[in-house]
Amino acid sequence: MKICLVRHGETDWNRAGKLQGLENIPLNAVGEAQAKSVSEFLAAYGKWDSIISSPLKRARKTAEIISAKLGIAVRENDLLRERDYGASSGLTARERKIKFPDGGEMSAAGWEAAESVRGRVVTVLSAITGSGERKNTIIVAHGGVINSALAYVSNGEMGTGKTKLANACVSVLVCDGELKIEFYNKAVC
Repeated sequence: MKICLVRHGETDWNRAGKLQGLENIPLNAVGEAQAKSVSEFLAAYGKWDSIISSPLKRARKTAEIISAKLGIAVRENDLLRERDYGASSGLTARERKIKFPDGGEMSAAGWEAAESVRGRVVTVLSAITGSGERKNTIIVAHGGVINSALAYVSNGEMGTGKTKLANACVSVLVCDGELKIEFYNKAVC
């Protein structure tokens, strides 16, 4: 069983360096081209049985482009939505430093707790691996969600706070009794 974690393609906010959480920002033209490249890579990589996506536009559109190539319907799961970055959303790193000069951005801005994101991610991964079915699943989500999954599977050696994921990157987990990382943050564009 394999679980492929795909980060959504580029948005205008990604290009501008703005932090995006729950905002429903669409893919830009580059992001759509990246999603097409991912769909080609996944079609050549192996057989896939299901696609699950965050409901946010940027992830959903990436999933739909992959779906069109693979002929697999997309199911949404709200647990895969991006982390809520509160008052930091929409700000660049420079703007966040000015607005939150004391470095307490996570608490002052009202960020969703990392444990909450991890709990959502673990729920989704456990549902897939515990179903008894040996299906190869594609999950299309966000940097914060995928990094949380990588941190969970690697026992904190990578992921949240340690790994910067590129737009439209691919990470693959394999499950043979336990989840392991086959590769991560692979650029296929």
